[in-house]
Amino acid sequence: MTSNPLENPLYYLHNFQQVLSWLDQRYADVLSAEEQRFIADFSVLEQPSQALLVRMVMRKGHHFRLSRLAYPEIGDSARALAPLLELGWVDEQAPLAVDELFGLLQKAELQQCFSAQALPAKARKDQWREILQALYPQPRAFAQWCPGLGDRLFSLTIMTLCDRLRLMFFGNLYQDWSEFVLADLGIYSYEKVEIDAQARGLRSRDDVDGFIYLHRCQEAFEAGHPLPEVLALVVAFESANPWLHKRRSKLLFLLGQHCERLAHWPLAHQIYQQCTYPGARLRLIRVLERSDEYSAALALAEQAWAAPHSAAEAQQLARVLPRLRRKLGGPVVARPSRPEVTRLDLCLPREDESLAVEQVVQAHLQQAHAPVHYVENSLINSLFGLLCWPAIFAPLPGAFFHPFQRGPVDLLSEDFHERRSELFQACLDELDDGRYRDSIRQRFASKWGLQSPFVFWGALSEELLEQALDCLPAAHLKHWFERLLLDIKANRAGMPDLIQFWPEDRTYRMIEVKGPGDRLQDNQLRWLDFCQEHGMPVAVCYVQWREPSL
Repeated sequence: MTSNPLENPLYYLHNFQQVLSWLDQRYADVLSAEEQRFIADFSVLEQPSQALLVRMVMRKGHHFRLSRLAYPEIGDSARALAPLLELGWVDEQAPLAVDELFGLLQKAELQQCFSAQALPAKARKDQWREILQALYPQPRAFAQWCPGLGDRLFSLTIMTLCDRLRLMFFGNLYQDWSEFVLADLGIYSYEKVEIDAQARGLRSRDDVDGFIYLHRCQEAFEAGHPLPEVLALVVAFESANPWLHKRRSKLLFLLGQHCERLAHWPLAHQIYQQCTYPGARLRLIRVLERSDEYSAALALAEQAWAAPHSAAEAQQLARVLPRLRRKLGGPVVARPSRPEVTRLDLCLPREDESLAVEQVVQAHLQQAHAPVHYVENSLINSLFGLLCWPAIFAPLPGAFFHPFQRGPVDLLSEDFHERRSELFQACLDELDDGRYRDSIRQRFASKWGLQSPFVFWGALSEELLEQALDCLPAAHLKHWFERLLLDIKANRAGMPDLIQFWPEDRTYRMIEVKGPGDRLQDNQLRWLDFCQEHGMPVAVCYVQWREPSL
């Protein structure tokens, strides 16, 4: 990749060719006959036609006016389009509804095209659309709509195919072609991981088709299609790929939550019973309770309490069980008391409305000998990410399969830690003999700016890093890091907002800040309990605003 794409006016074509070459080498057995034919035909096109097609693919939408397809490095766009028309990759006769036409024309152009209709001059464009939709319910080609406009319209017919190629390369549909440009410009930089020639996210054609199938199910759900129809499509999906099975479970979970919002308890019950997504068991207990099926809810809650899936589930069950037992006439059981957390009450003036309450407290507590940093989840995660960088970016099979990955694809999988247990242990062992300080400093310098699922570069500074290494005991770091590895998704959030250091004493305290009316969230409570359990200095600061004096 070039250091600056602007130095090469055809940078986008070069990037697209890289993707096609990558796919041809690594996905030859997965590519359909249509996709293979596209790659072969594209390779023999003249450069202007290649470049113009890629320009269209990378732009928003799939309808393009010829007057808007002007690129100096391509030259005559009409000539470059001719081979694309012959191949059927673009179409000049695509039917357009009135709504699509309005997205392509300015108001003056619409007035010219529909001059015979005497559209009210002072009406808004959307009012014109309503009038014309009633008059012209049938789609027409652009040339039929606007015969005197002196422009032509070309519509991409291969966008779905290109999306499939993009899916195979990235393993998802949320990353797009701009990743190359952002990397070329240095806006995003990625760790260089050795990627095995056989490594790929979607291992078979069934995987590609399955991903697209689930994606369309989600699009149908988000578009408001009848819920029973969407549910039937999701339930019918089967795959041997555990990653796709998780995507199916997550979609079922979203459908179940939607049913809850609509108070469709029987359908929510049906969905959660067959859903393995984390949290589904708790939602099923809630649905049973809302359906007045207290005995079934209690039985499932007691079963879950005997073997909770996570600390978050155990925390919720501790609230649910007493309530269910009470509803069934059982004895009132007091909840176990939580250890008292140091409380700090402040009454402060609200001098600057633009400042968050955490920033106001930070400024109030700041002292020359005891600096305060607004870190929230950034500091502990970053220290973990720097120390454990070799384990996180280890080139394990199936973890990395393209050069634009922020982290391994199995980061949130149940076996993420297990697959790398020896590597993580080697990193954590450095906390026992002091080597961790040099390792973290070295990676802070050598890995600066590289994308990471843990390191918050924008929140880090050399000053903050050095104060943290001086004041945070290695034993506390080890406890935090081991807790992160137990449940990355749940435990990398909820950490206290502020941290205050006393560098001369090599001590610290963490401070969770709550403004008026705010209360501690569940993940914050779990972190506070954890800190209390391990003797880590932490306080909760409750802020009230002082009324301005007259």
